[in-house]
Amino acid sequence: MEFSEVVRRRRMVRRYDPDRAVPREVVERCLDNAVRAPSAGFSQGWDFLVLTTGEEREAFWAATTAPDAPEDPWLSSIRAAPVLVLCLSHKDAYLERYAAPDKGWTDRDEARWPVPYWDVDTGMAAFLVLLTATDEGLGSLFFGVPPERHGEVHDAFGIPASRSIVGVVSIGYAVPGPKSPSLRRHRRTGHEVAHWGRFGVAGEDAR
Repeated sequence: MEFSEVVRRRRMVRRYDPDRAVPREVVERCLDNAVRAPSAGFSQGWDFLVLTTGEEREAFWAATTAPDAPEDPWLSSIRAAPVLVLCLSHKDAYLERYAAPDKGWTDRDEARWPVPYWDVDTGMAAFLVLLTATDEGLGSLFFGVPPERHGEVHDAFGIPASRSIVGVVSIGYAVPGPKSPSLRRHRRTGHEVAHWGRFGVAGEDAR
């Protein structure tokens, strides 16, 4: 599939065929592409926890859902996804990398990082997973874990405290369903979002 077509076809898919497993080699290709993402200082401060068995996925949903929470139709459709990839960032990998002699920030001061690039870079890696899934003819979704449930997820899967959950990518074969009402919103064009030379200057004004 041509890259431009992959970009056009990528959607956030929330409904999956529970009876179609995703081949392991496809998941591995997603992860092989994920590590091609850029990272500050080539720190590569990311890890990916892959859940493919029914037991593993149920443990995830149990950890992320309060026992007394009402049934959520939106969530129930995502639960059918046969693969979940937890995208984890590692802040210390960046602080240590930039304390190295060729960088020299030996104080490891987080104030030097007004933007948490460990999370940004992990997000870019996750996006490569989304694009690869689309290229493989699969549906995928990036979603977050409720902040109050992060501890439960860490405990359930032995995730070190040094790793932060940036989000989760669900992967599977998409099945038809109603479109998200959010799609009724206007998609901003490149012309609308671009500022040339100074904020507020449109492209035609900069020529």
